[in-house]
Amino acid sequence: MTTVTLNLDGLVAPTHNYAALAHGNLPAASSRYKVAFPRAAGLEVLAKIRFCHRMGSPQAILPPQELPDLEALRAAGFTGRDQKVIEQAYRQNPHLLYQCYSTTSLWTAHAATVSPSADSGDRRVHITPANLRAQGRRPGELAHVERMLRTVFPQRRYFRHHPALSVKRRFSDEGSVNWMRMAVAQEGSGLEMFVYGQPPRDKGDRRPRKYPARQSFEASQQLIKRHGLDERHAILIQQNPEVMEQGAFHNDMMALAHQNVLIYHEKAFANSHKVLRGIRRRLTQEADRPIYLIQIPESRLTAAEAIKTFLFNSQLLRRPDGSMVLLSPADCQAPSVKKVIHDIVQGDNPIRQVYYVSLNKSMAQGGGPSRLRLPVTLTEEELAAVHPGFLLNDLKICLLEEWVRDHFRERLPIEDLRDPALLRESRRALDELTRILHVGSLYRFQKSG
Repeated sequence: MTTVTLNLDGLVAPTHNYAALAHGNLPAASSRYKVAFPRAAGLEVLAKIRFCHRMGSPQAILPPQELPDLEALRAAGFTGRDQKVIEQAYRQNPHLLYQCYSTTSLWTAHAATVSPSADSGDRRVHITPANLRAQGRRPGELAHVERMLRTVFPQRRYFRHHPALSVKRRFSDEGSVNWMRMAVAQEGSGLEMFVYGQPPRDKGDRRPRKYPARQSFEASQQLIKRHGLDERHAILIQQNPEVMEQGAFHNDMMALAHQNVLIYHEKAFANSHKVLRGIRRRLTQEADRPIYLIQIPESRLTAAEAIKTFLFNSQLLRRPDGSMVLLSPADCQAPSVKKVIHDIVQGDNPIRQVYYVSLNKSMAQGGGPSRLRLPVTLTEEELAAVHPGFLLNDLKICLLEEWVRDHFRERLPIEDLRDPALLRESRRALDELTRILHVGSLYRFQKSG
């Protein structure tokens, strides 16, 4: 059965800011507390979505969370009306307020891991939201992601929703940033690669010490089990601790894959030769098209420069004619990286073009085009079962661009997070968003009056 990859992209929130920061996120460090530009950020993301749509890629959106997370602030002991809660938090615990304004839900690749029905034992699409245990994800954010995913993919006949893995055990899960999938048959199953940085306790495998390993072996193993994947459709791969010490705490900073193409840095994986033999062996069993494993040697591009420019946060798109387009961050136009990309495009593989996209206002905390989207491989029947309100076309993209221009501030200094008008503006914007999408009431403030 023919399949397509639906890109589920996050939208910028009206309160977009750079206040929150996860330990080890080196690119984010230079942006913390700086003035944010929500309007420009929102239009950047929609420009990227529009480009993918024009390339023939089905697009959908995951609405942003209502911010700040007032429930988390009230749980911390702040009381009174919404504006009073925000003011108290700003005066008494500004760091907590900044955390409750965190816009990490924009990074939709962190939202979940999704296994296609062609891979699973029960022939349903399996969806598990990421617990982001290593980043201290707030309950309100996880509840928002779970609710949105269940709304976008509503039909139980096709979609099986799992709760996030427990945060009380060694189940640290980061979502699709530590997951890749290759499929070498025009129709049918693929190989899902679950890449972990934190090895099992009972093994003496080397682990990073300077920065926390985000994805655990146990989490990846549990995802394979609950998604009903057997050894033909899943493989466990350890990240290279050496590059994790340099800040590559996610696999998508060292490797990317789409259909029959894998691009990876020489130092991406521990025991790379064994990993690649395993990938090739499993894929060739049912391949009806070539397999392309493209290695970027350290001698051509250092791991440090790959991390700095987010080359592997590029996004691969397949055009209707079968060729591929590489959508790369603007920073990849640095001469050394651009030469590597040029050689890929000129090489023996389906990638024929590269486009550079600027995400400096939206992803200033670190990331490229692929970090904005969650890839969901669906059959045509499953795609028809997706809630139509979240699927995008040219008209809806235009309406969303107008929405950003009408409702988003041009500048947002960090001190404006205490502004009671910002909360009112944000709620008006989200209320209008649900009307554009024709999806009814999605937010707590809509349902409470």
